[in-house]
Amino acid sequence: MDDLDRQILDILRRDSRTPYTEIADEVGTSEGTVRNRVERMLDDDVIERFTISTRTGNVQAMIELSVAVDVDTKAVSERIAEWNEVDFVWMVSGEQDVVLVVDAADTRGVNDLITKARDQEEVVSTKTRLILDEELG
Repeated sequence: MDDLDRQILDILRRDSRTPYTEIADEVGTSEGTVRNRVERMLDDDVIERFTISTRTGNVQAMIELSVAVDVDTKAVSERIAEWNEVDFVWMVSGEQDVVLVVDAADTRGVNDLITKARDQEEVVSTKTRLILDEELG
């Protein structure tokens, strides 16, 4: 991955729907070069997926989970990633082992997800942070 790839990724992170012609103009190359590089990054799994960020008026939160030492964190993460209101599941280092980024209709929905997480036999404790605002880089 070189500097041009990084510039293309920076633009796509801000808006994954940016037309290749606009990206090409911004980074000073051809549309074909941008298309080829994006396709290569998809093939190489540098770009895992294109996604959206929403402003639904819902309550967004990070629910941090600590799991038992003998637990397969990846298996727990994969199972929880299937829950409807869960946007992202991150396996992290530190006090907690897994972080859920959730988008619920209201605080009751967030609380229901916390309860659902606590009901998982592998989960030892939870910590929750409401997301107040987000700035895309």
